[in-house]
Amino acid sequence: MNDRSPIHVLIADDQDMVRTGFRFFLDAQPDITVVAEAADGETAVRLAREVRPDVCLLDIRMPKLDGLEATRLLAGPGVPDPLRVVVVTTFDLDEYVYGALRGGACGFLLKDSGPTLLAEAVRAAAAGDSLVSPSVTVRLLKHVTAEAATTPGPEAPRPQEPLTDRELDVVRLVALGHTNAEIATSMFVSLSTVKTHLGSIQLKLAARNRVEIAAWAWRTGHAGDGS
Repeated sequence: MNDRSPIHVLIADDQDMVRTGFRFFLDAQPDITVVAEAADGETAVRLAREVRPDVCLLDIRMPKLDGLEATRLLAGPGVPDPLRVVVVTTFDLDEYVYGALRGGACGFLLKDSGPTLLAEAVRAAAAGDSLVSPSVTVRLLKHVTAEAATTPGPEAPRPQEPLTDRELDVVRLVALGHTNAEIATSMFVSLSTVKTHLGSIQLKLAARNRVEIAAWAWRTGHAGDGS
């Protein structure tokens, strides 16, 4: 038995069958339990603020308030005590992905990613990590890079201290969607070393999470594929 408290999850989706399927699978996990459901964005925001789940799973296209706006209200810049949001959608559109991550989401999954990846995204979000569907990561990188090149916007913040070469290696892998374990394997270091690097990077970039680290990498040209 797992002695730790289970991860509490809120599911928001306007389709009953989707909510039922997600609840059935997640409740079957020994370390996850669904504590609330909502069929529209307004209810999702209200319940999330009342229940304070560990992770909110939000669809994008919902009545009353869409998932992007709900994400911004629950996890966006300026929210004093942000919740952890994973956006789960059928629509594999670049503007949705970028909008969700800019709005504070710590993960983005397509509904056809499968139940295993869904559970992994919940666990990653609860641990302060993030997961983006591999199928959209590279396209998201290209989208953000192209937008930065053509659309004037706020300049990426300068690090409070220069990043080391090893930290830049970690930044690049984070931007490409690698998990901590994958980064450790790729760099031939321990998981604790990766976490130490990430902690240092967050301090230097004043980033709240790895999504903001990745966004900085995309905007400053540090998210190349290494080729």
